[in-house]
Amino acid sequence: MRDAEQTRQKILEVSADEIHHNGFTATSLSIILKRCNISKGCLYHHFENKMELGYAVFEEIYTPMFLSMWAPAVETDDPIESLCDFFENMSKEMSCDEVICGCPLNNLCQEMSGIDEGFRLRILNMQQQLNHLIAVNLQRVANQLRDNLDFNQVAYFIVSCFHGSSSLSKSAKNKELFSKVNAELCNYIRQLKK
Repeated sequence: MRDAEQTRQKILEVSADEIHHNGFTATSLSIILKRCNISKGCLYHHFENKMELGYAVFEEIYTPMFLSMWAPAVETDDPIESLCDFFENMSKEMSCDEVICGCPLNNLCQEMSGIDEGFRLRILNMQQQLNHLIAVNLQRVANQLRDNLDFNQVAYFIVSCFHGSSSLSKSAKNKELFSKVNAELCNYIRQLKK
C-alpha cells in the first residue's frame, strides 16, 4: 500500500473512532490531525471537507464492518439459530463501555439522517443492503419457516429491534437491558420456525 493510501486509511480509522466516541458534529478535525500526526493540508488533500470525510467513514469503515458482522450470522445452514447465537454472543462479549458508547453505525444514523441528505441516503442504502442480506438468507430456508412470512418485513423487524436495544441500553447505561431485549428478540426469531 502506498504512503498516500496508508495515510488516507489512517485518517478514516481515526475519524471512525472519534465519531463513535463523540458523534459526527462534535468530532474535532484538529484532534484527528493530532492523532494522525498530519497537517491540515494533508487532510484536505484526501477529503474536501468534514462532511466528505464523514461520508467516507460511513461508506468505507462503518458499512462494510456492519455488513461483515451480520453476514456470518445469516449465511449459515441455520440462520435462525445463528442469528440468536450472534445476539447472545454480542450480549456476553460487549463491555459496559461498548454498550454506553452504543453502536457506531446506529449512533451516526440517529445523529445525521435527519439533518443531512447525503447521510440519509447513505444510511438508507446500507439499511437496504442489510435488509436484503437477512431477507435473502431467510428466504433460502423458507421450507423450515412458517408459511406466509414477508421476509423483508421480518428482516426490518429484526434490525429495528437490535438497534432499539442498542439505543435503549445506551441511554439507560445498562448492559442488562441490551441483553434482555436481545433475548426477547431471539424468542421472536425462533418462533419463525415451523
